[in-house]
Amino acid sequence: MTALRVWYFVPEFDLGRDFYKRLLGFEETYVDWEDKWSKLEHGSMRIALSEGEPSEAGVAMVDVDDVLAEADRLRGEGVEVGTVVELAGQMRIVDVFDPYGNRIQLAQHLPGP
Repeated sequence: MTALRVWYFVPEFDLGRDFYKRLLGFEETYVDWEDKWSKLEHGSMRIALSEGEPSEAGVAMVDVDDVLAEADRLRGEGVEVGTVVELAGQMRIVDVFDPYGNRIQLAQHLPGP
């Protein structure tokens, strides 16, 4: 599977990096301190994070083992989390928002019948 890439802008670079690494489990694979941007990966999803004003962007979809548990954990951390939706018994998804309003979607593929 080819890795996907989404570029997010955050006004506070270090706080943004912390959110994606600590709360969402991304691994940082590169940082450009001079231009203030980094590459992060979570499974097959690759994102870039850059200092700047948030704007409409694509949405990173991150696979997790248990959407319900992740949604509860993130709510407990004070993260804005949407409603968990189940799609035809095949997948659960939930929207999660970073502190700057960027949307990330967590997805769980459900076992077939």
